[in-house]
Amino acid sequence: MEHDVRPWGEYWVLEDAEFHKVKRIQVNPGGRLSLQYHHKRAEVWTIVSGVGTITINDDIRDYTVGQVAQIPLGAHHRIENKTAEPVVFIEVQYGTYFGEDDIVRIEDDYNRA
Repeated sequence: MEHDVRPWGEYWVLEDAEFHKVKRIQVNPGGRLSLQYHHKRAEVWTIVSGVGTITINDDIRDYTVGQVAQIPLGAHHRIENKTAEPVVFIEVQYGTYFGEDDIVRIEDDYNRA
């Protein structure tokens, strides 16, 4: 199983198929992913543990266990953990390409933009 540690937490690839990819993503307390978008994939995030503050374009709100965020192709998005406990979500990517080089970073706390 593919696993990667990032400055904000870590992720595991659960499935990598031709037209979809599934990841389990953990965001550490105080961590947040870059504000980003994709040219070739949309995503659906389901919170399974904790509370994540999710930005989708101009909409910013907290998502709790069982809530689902749908991120359309090209939408600017990020998740942030403002709590003292890790937040875990399942990310389902669907589209035509799932490589990490399809991440267009608009803003990044870790100077990857």
